[in-house]
Amino acid sequence: MDTDSKRFDPPDQSLGRSVGRGAVVTGGAQIVKLGCQIISVIALSRLLQPEDFGIVAMAAPVIAFVGLFQDLGLTQATVQKKGITHSEVNSLFWINMGVSTLLGVVMILIAPLVARFYSQPQVAPLVAAMSLQLVILGSGAQHFALVTRRMEFGRLAVLESVAAVLGLAVAIGWAMIWHTYWALFIGGLTTMAITTLGCWLTSRWLPGLPRWVSGTGGMVSFGAGITGFNFANYFARNLDQILIGRRWGNQELGLYDRANRLLLFPLQQITNPLGRVMIPALSRIVDEPHRYRRAYLRVVPLLLFVALPGVAVAIGAADLLIPLALGEQWHGTVTIFQALGFAGLLQPLNNPSGWLFISQGRSMEFMRWGIFGAATTAAALLLGLPYGAFGVAMAYAISEYVRTPLLWLYIGRKGPVQPRHILRTALPFVLGAHISVAVLCTIKQHLPGDPAVVLVLATLLSYAIVAGVAALFPAGRETLADVCSMARNALSGPIRRMRA
Repeated sequence: MDTDSKRFDPPDQSLGRSVGRGAVVTGGAQIVKLGCQIISVIALSRLLQPEDFGIVAMAAPVIAFVGLFQDLGLTQATVQKKGITHSEVNSLFWINMGVSTLLGVVMILIAPLVARFYSQPQVAPLVAAMSLQLVILGSGAQHFALVTRRMEFGRLAVLESVAAVLGLAVAIGWAMIWHTYWALFIGGLTTMAITTLGCWLTSRWLPGLPRWVSGTGGMVSFGAGITGFNFANYFARNLDQILIGRRWGNQELGLYDRANRLLLFPLQQITNPLGRVMIPALSRIVDEPHRYRRAYLRVVPLLLFVALPGVAVAIGAADLLIPLALGEQWHGTVTIFQALGFAGLLQPLNNPSGWLFISQGRSMEFMRWGIFGAATTAAALLLGLPYGAFGVAMAYAISEYVRTPLLWLYIGRKGPVQPRHILRTALPFVLGAHISVAVLCTIKQHLPGDPAVVLVLATLLSYAIVAGVAALFPAGRETLADVCSMARNALSGPIRRMRA
């Protein structure tokens, strides 16, 4: 491997330490971002009206759809490729910039059509303004990929935490002064701009003049599979909002959007950034099946133990959580929230499957699964649409349960991770979470205290139930031992410093 390619690789050190350190700092950043997201949902829900969120939710699928073609999977190609040169990165940078600029023009042109589709004139200027987001993201895509490839997760964590806090502050400040949906757009734009600028400074790489090199073709081909998956996955993630907005209007859509953002969006904020750590790590050991399998099967149950008890509380105590967090005017979203919560009990297991597809170079299989998932999701949503937002949410959750075993059978046809490995590892925590939901629904009214106290007690009880069920299984006991070991290590450091 030449010197030019080595400069983009992570330093030679223990992979376990790199992954562990990356997971910790990325987790810390995600706590900050998740906190900002929750504060944003709570604060902005009190400053703005459901109709404001409905307008933004109408524009969101459009930017999501157009954005599918922006990256072309090239950031993942940069992270996954063994040995990459300056010339290759430079080619990908200019591809990202050209495509982003072109798509920005498309956003401006289609803005009036989107407003006409929804019969909502206020959507048009918002869609046009979102073109700026595409250009900003495109300009920093390869810089972000290089920082990720070098596994410099500490720098990314600080950068993204600062960007999230400043974006939140701008959004709340705007909403307090003008009380319009533009607060949501300005806050997001601020976060994107700060993140992009920080990636330019952190990556220590500057693009040169546009030039095509031979190695770029293979990376574009790899990225095409990821783009195909993202294109199909768009329908699975956004068709629900399009259908509800079209059939039931922005009031019903606003309720559904708040439920989705309070539950499923935070779950994505846990799994997606963790993939940033795992994909480059797994790509480095893809030729060592035992290490690869062990690394994946160690991280996923830890993720399940962290996420699933909280999801169980959200389902079981939604009638307390929603009014406390958002206000009584949002009580209509409780049943929608609970229905989406059951999908949330499986998504922390299923979302990391993308790490396997990408790190193993199976991008075309990833695309085929995305097409199947989009088709089955669309069918389910259409069946649930006549019953309103709740019917859509319930249909989506049911489709998640149907697809889960099929997903792992499909992945397990190749590679080191087989369905039996996933069943052994995930069953203790998924089963424990479902039992926790049943227990909380039964006893929550008997827990003492006001709603805030009940939610704290319910959370502690949920983690205890999941841990207790997991302890009945060998794989669950292994994960709990890992959790205890990590907790001891986290506490021993400060104690040693205090004694010193």
